[in-house]
Amino acid sequence: MTIEPGAWVEQAKQLIEQAKSRGEAVDIQGHGSKAFYGNPLSQSTAPLSTLDYQGVVSYDPTELVVVVRAGTPIETLQAVLAEKGQMLAFDPPQFSGPRGRGTVGGMVATGLSGPRRLQAGACRDFILGLTVLNSDGQLLRYGGTVMKNVAGYDLSRLHAGALGSLGLILDVSLKVLPRPAASATIRLSMGESQAMALTNQSLAQPLPIVATAYLSQSNELLIELAGAQAAVASAQRLFSERHGAGLLPAQEAQDFWTSLRDQTDDVFSAPSDRHSLWRVSVPTTAPALSQQASLSEWAFGQRWIWSDHPAQMMFDEAARLGGHATAWRLAASASPPKTGVFAQLSPVLHQIHLRLKDELDGQRLFNPGRLGPQL
Repeated sequence: MTIEPGAWVEQAKQLIEQAKSRGEAVDIQGHGSKAFYGNPLSQSTAPLSTLDYQGVVSYDPTELVVVVRAGTPIETLQAVLAEKGQMLAFDPPQFSGPRGRGTVGGMVATGLSGPRRLQAGACRDFILGLTVLNSDGQLLRYGGTVMKNVAGYDLSRLHAGALGSLGLILDVSLKVLPRPAASATIRLSMGESQAMALTNQSLAQPLPIVATAYLSQSNELLIELAGAQAAVASAQRLFSERHGAGLLPAQEAQDFWTSLRDQTDDVFSAPSDRHSLWRVSVPTTAPALSQQASLSEWAFGQRWIWSDHPAQMMFDEAARLGGHATAWRLAASASPPKTGVFAQLSPVLHQIHLRLKDELDGQRLFNPGRLGPQL
């Protein structure tokens, strides 16, 4: 049965009030495709599903702006944009959940981006505005539908990556971009240090590179080129003549990048039930970690590592290299790290997070503990 958007919002308000009266918190849910991400909730909760709150509110292809409801599947939004030759440039992961693919609300709440983040930027960079329901049942509207400089805090983008801990996201205003006229994926065989040097050198040149991936097991570097036909053809020739790069067939290339985006590639299969998958973010020129990454993306700025080592060792090594680590998928036998799955914040940053939580959800109603202790 279809529920009118206004009626759904009223139901959400009632559920929030009921949860508060019972001393419970609210567990905001979509398709459950990203339920693995983040920390376990820290108290009993009442589920609040956004799946009945979906649809495109407005779409202006000439202005490159779309407003969409939080429960809308990402693939549905992408299909609407594709009809006009446009796309979500940050390439959001869709994953596979128990009941379907990821939603727009989950996309913003996790702030995750796919392989093309290297060139396009992160999810938060494309958020123009949000409508949010707070713990008092008030509708708060942040931002708008245009890119412009504004005074004060950018509260819209503050929700990107907050894992729903600052309020219930309702409507999202997003900047979209035209699909590139041409694309090609090239493949090179080389060692990790050579691949790291090549990607960093290439990104310093005016080349249409939108994504990179290095597969350690096969010693392969794959580079996706996208843009004007002439630019892509010229870059392809350059890599072929200078480095002996080969061209991947179009369908094989599309399947490969999709498998990385949605983490269905074999590199995301655990070598044993004792291994946890870690996402490590470091400077692109940082040396290899003590444990080899199965996959390195974003010009080696994001590295995926299967490890059975203690969590603190992973946190410390990433910090030593100027980055941070996240326990992405824990082994079945592993307990969450005492400090949480995310790298521990400095005291100053932690206080800022606490003050934001106090201001926007002082009752600790939304997804308590998912982002971290006391959050």
